[in-house]
Amino acid sequence: MIVRIMGEGQVKLDDAHFTELNKLDDELLAEMESGDDEGFRRTLGALLDAVRRLGTPLPDDALEPSALILPSPDASLDEVREMLSDDGLIPG
Repeated sequence: MIVRIMGEGQVKLDDAHFTELNKLDDELLAEMESGDDEGFRRTLGALLDAVRRLGTPLPDDALEPSALILPSPDASLDEVREMLSDDGLIPG
């Protein structure tokens, strides 16, 4: 799956990594619902770090369609809330 981190670029992620990413996504969703801004920042950073660590970066000139778009590391709680689906940021 191709994942874009806004403002950074795209990475290719194997589907096997989505169990780990979904755990972080669930934690992020709970922190957003409770208004825990500090926890939100920490977990968003951990989620994006995991995507970077587990994924293979695509070249900057690659224009692959992204199946998933994640917010930038400095996105606000409200900006991320607008990006959410019923499943959070990561489907599944």
